[in-house]
Amino acid sequence: MSQFLKRVLLSLLAVVVLLLLTAKLWLGEEFETSAKVLLNTVAGYSVASPSQQQVDQRFTVPPGFRVTVYASDLGKVRMLEMSPAGDLLASQPRKGTVTILGRDNNRDGLPDNRRVLLAGLTRPHGLELVDGWLYVAESNQIGRIAFDAQSGQVQGDYQVLIKGLSDSGNHWTKSLRAGDDGWLYVSSGSSCNVCVEEDEQRAAISRFKLADQNPRLELFASGLRNSVGMDWSPWEQALYATDNGRDLLGDDYPPCELNRIVKGGFYGWPYINGYAELDPDLGQGREDLLNDAISPVHGFRAHNAPLGMRFISAGDWPAQFHKTALVALHGSWNRSSRDGYKVVSLHWQPNGKVIERDFMSGFLRSDMAQPQGESVIGRPVDIAQGEDGAVYISDDYSGTVFKVVYSGESEPLAASYGANAKTAVQVKVSGASSLELQQQGAAVFKHYHCASCHDARYAQANRPVRPLENLASRYTAEGLQDFLLSPTPPMPLYPLSEQQRIALAAYLLNR
Repeated sequence: MSQFLKRVLLSLLAVVVLLLLTAKLWLGEEFETSAKVLLNTVAGYSVASPSQQQVDQRFTVPPGFRVTVYASDLGKVRMLEMSPAGDLLASQPRKGTVTILGRDNNRDGLPDNRRVLLAGLTRPHGLELVDGWLYVAESNQIGRIAFDAQSGQVQGDYQVLIKGLSDSGNHWTKSLRAGDDGWLYVSSGSSCNVCVEEDEQRAAISRFKLADQNPRLELFASGLRNSVGMDWSPWEQALYATDNGRDLLGDDYPPCELNRIVKGGFYGWPYINGYAELDPDLGQGREDLLNDAISPVHGFRAHNAPLGMRFISAGDWPAQFHKTALVALHGSWNRSSRDGYKVVSLHWQPNGKVIERDFMSGFLRSDMAQPQGESVIGRPVDIAQGEDGAVYISDDYSGTVFKVVYSGESEPLAASYGANAKTAVQVKVSGASSLELQQQGAAVFKHYHCASCHDARYAQANRPVRPLENLASRYTAEGLQDFLLSPTPPMPLYPLSEQQRIALAAYLLNR
């Protein structure tokens, strides 16, 4: 082994050890699980796929839906693509392969077969099927190969279309999404946490024409730190993308984002975070960009890492899922209390607002009263949907693909959906006095670290404070409860039950 390579490996090991020691000091008794999550992020550490019994015990989905293990032992499986014939393609960057899970013709709830479709690739990630071609985004190039949907076989030679893509640093993955406009869109993450990139195609979405014989990438949108998930809204044909906010500014800042992507759009990074807030490291002197930077249409909680997204073809699903996208929250590895580790649904409202609700939770055990076992059993990555409406979710922590099907409502959905999230704070409202309600609301306020945004005594340095003043003159109890169900950004949507919203509103109106 060369001395240079030894130095590189030793440096990498030192960084990992430093991060683990930091996690030990920061997280205390949660260290073991958090260390595993960190190792999953930097080194591909994984755990065993859960059994169906564990799935039934751990996961919560809306009434009428059921989760099953569709495929297991897939290693660090990442992006998914469904073929027109029902085969599910999955990228495995660390293996350098694309695997195909054969369609379930015998209807036993499992793929009829699995096999490696492509091998020897350089960290393949994004996959897209377009007009009989399978496009693959490797870390350093984009290629394609003819794909016959009926047989599930590739044909001919693999063709490299775009060469020499930068894949150094933090976010080397590339994701793909084709548009009806004849272009293939390519997202590429930043090389760093926060820096000024030399390559304009990093921290950006680029595109090239599918019909070109010798395609060239052109920049489409910039200022996107790490937009892993992209999809087109079916009702307006607009491109949306998730984005991961920067690190090292505390537990709750900046928010992760969902952005509506437009040609030539600038989305802030590395100078502006979230909703027009200058970055404390690189924002000084760049006030001129505040009017240019496009704010997100929806903010996720900081560091919960939204990755893959998919607009759902609702079909036989309940009406609440029309104009809805599912987003995989990979989960935080760098905050004092873990967040994410679930799939959420985003619901577009007539007034343009986006409401976030839990869709599939249980990857993270947040209540110690739940069945014992690993605190974290999975980290969702990407989402695909079959012609029959079934949804498939990849998990690169346990190497699993889950299948979620809707078979009918077991109880009125509107009465239960959004109020079934497992939370660590239990609130009892029935028969509670006003004082008891306020005490219960104070516990919720403390649990979600609300003071870090609303009380200057607890806010982090360079963090704007939004005092909670004169709420009683602006809200009724019912009005404030409705606000908590659909908060105005940059406040994230917390998984509060109805009882928690009642108690928190009582506390806020009387504090």
